[in-house]
Amino acid sequence: MPTKSGTGTKSKIFNAYDVGLALYLLSAFVFMIITLPPTILDICLAFNMAIAFTILFNTLFAKEVLDMSYYPTILLFTTIFRISLNVSSTKLILTTGDPGNVVRTFGQYVGGNDLIVGAIVFIIILIVQMVVINKGSERVSEVTARFTLDAMPGKQMAIDADLNTGAIDDQEAKRRREKIQEESTFFGSMDGAVKYVKGDTVAGLLITGINVIGGIAMGVLRRGMSMGDALSEYTILTIGDGLVGSIPSLLISLSTGILVTKGAKQADFGPTLVGQVMSSAKVMYMAGAVIIFLGIATPLNPIIFVSIGAAFIVGGRMMQNQVEQEQIEVAAETEEEVGAEEIRKPENVVSLLNVDPIELEFGYGIIPLADVNQGGDLLDRVVMIRRQIALELGTVVPIIRLRDNIQLNPNQYIIKIKGIQVAEGEILFDHYMAMNPGYVEEEIAGIPTFEPSFHLPALWITEGQRERAESMGYTVVDPPSIIATHLTEVIRTHISELLTRQDTQNLVNNLKESNPSVVEELVPKLLGLGEVQKVLQNLLQEGISIRDLLTIFETLADYGATTRDTDILTEYCRQALKRAISARYFPSGEVTSVVTLDPAIEQEIMNSVKQTEQGAYLTLAPDRTKTIMTAAQREVKKLEDLGKSPIVITSPIVRIYFKKLSEDYIKDLIVISYNEIDSSVELQSIGMISA
Repeated sequence: MPTKSGTGTKSKIFNAYDVGLALYLLSAFVFMIITLPPTILDICLAFNMAIAFTILFNTLFAKEVLDMSYYPTILLFTTIFRISLNVSSTKLILTTGDPGNVVRTFGQYVGGNDLIVGAIVFIIILIVQMVVINKGSERVSEVTARFTLDAMPGKQMAIDADLNTGAIDDQEAKRRREKIQEESTFFGSMDGAVKYVKGDTVAGLLITGINVIGGIAMGVLRRGMSMGDALSEYTILTIGDGLVGSIPSLLISLSTGILVTKGAKQADFGPTLVGQVMSSAKVMYMAGAVIIFLGIATPLNPIIFVSIGAAFIVGGRMMQNQVEQEQIEVAAETEEEVGAEEIRKPENVVSLLNVDPIELEFGYGIIPLADVNQGGDLLDRVVMIRRQIALELGTVVPIIRLRDNIQLNPNQYIIKIKGIQVAEGEILFDHYMAMNPGYVEEEIAGIPTFEPSFHLPALWITEGQRERAESMGYTVVDPPSIIATHLTEVIRTHISELLTRQDTQNLVNNLKESNPSVVEELVPKLLGLGEVQKVLQNLLQEGISIRDLLTIFETLADYGATTRDTDILTEYCRQALKRAISARYFPSGEVTSVVTLDPAIEQEIMNSVKQTEQGAYLTLAPDRTKTIMTAAQREVKKLEDLGKSPIVITSPIVRIYFKKLSEDYIKDLIVISYNEIDSSVELQSIGMISA
């Protein structure tokens, strides 16, 4: 029964429970003294059945025996109450011959209104109760009590061991010790309490026998009845009285057997006892339904039985409402406690250390593009991006994490590399982006914007304008393509830093399956895994594919014995991959316009190179660097004005240093040495960088 309430309410409920228990126990003695009217006796007998069913269902649904820790006391109370009703019904049978509707119905209906049938049914019930249930329950209680006491030292030692190792704290150890003590007390009490049930059965048999003899004597001597009439009248009533008492007794015996085959807590006696008997609304519903069924489906007084059953159901409903309210309050308290505990406890930083290599976060307006159920294909495009990069650059792109972010604008998206935002964009859902490739003169109406990948001017147009724009020569792309293209370019730009040692090891293992000799020669005899990773990162950083890993490893094996400078090794690998580089930057059959570097500047750069154990670096004066880069920007602009890629050709020894020098000044500048150009390539120099 719920007891978590305010202090005033709690005290009031407890007093009502105590008064109710006192009246229940006191009535047992009153019934032995006074003669009850038949109607009152009917009510008490019906209530006794309801209590028996309630106890039975409680033992059925108890999760552990300590949920019914006061069961031995409950057993004693119900036994004395049932015996007192037997005494009262006996007095009515002997004095008036009218023990009420319940006793007469059990004698006539349950006993078949036949002396022999009633006696046989009564004896069978007693045999089942005494020989089967009581005997088994007594033995189980005895054995359980013995084993519980024998196991106490071992359980105590286990608790002490857990406490010493820090597995539990002092409060948990105290709780476990109390539970062990409660279990031993409970099973010890049950071992003796089973005798109540056994004695109750014997008492019922003796009382019935005495009633038969007394009834015959009263009928013959006091009422002038013949021996046959007295035997028929009083014996049937006595059998009915015995059945009325033996059926609840049988239910209690069954409950005892259930419980002992499945302890006391420190609490006030009254509320704990009543709360354990009527602890579940489900139990109250079932007990009430059984009593109502008996009142409707049998000749028992329907008013009494239906009323008591309805009272149990109403009580169960009230209990359920109270429990639901308490569950809401407890849930709120628990949520607050959990939140407070999360704040108080040390932060689990380990879970915060993981960083996704690539993240694409978008506002809620872009969710339909990523939701397959709404026709979005962004996930499929991400898969294709990873496949495209693998074919193009020869490396595996890490898993790309897609997630929505309500903090962003509805149509905004951002791209993160290792948890840091590196790019962002914004689209218009249900619109298309139209870009002028440079030769379209006719304009089309739209919302001005910039293409996020290359920052080119563009227009947002509607679905109805798409076909017209394409016919005019505009390049028209849909929102998923815009995001996918932007993501692809960002990955290309940062692919070198996404290549980890583990990725490098996977590439090495994959090559080792087909070419074990070169791998065994190179790693780790000549170069470490980290040095191989650095060479691959250098190649990827300038957009050189590492798909031809065999050529790269062969080159590293050739020069690894003479130098371990990863920059120099990278240059050797680039020269070995000259066909791939030429195919990438110099279209076959075409003359490619390029810019060359003044030999004097090349010599100046080489003179400023300083070699250290950590690698080489430039010591060129800042003003001189700016002068050279200004000249480079001027010459590169000539190429851009012609719509050509910005390519600078240098000597092999200078290439890497000029590339490093230009990184902060000219974005996406392509620097290639003469040794990286295939002999079939035709070049045309349109300028020279000199200053």
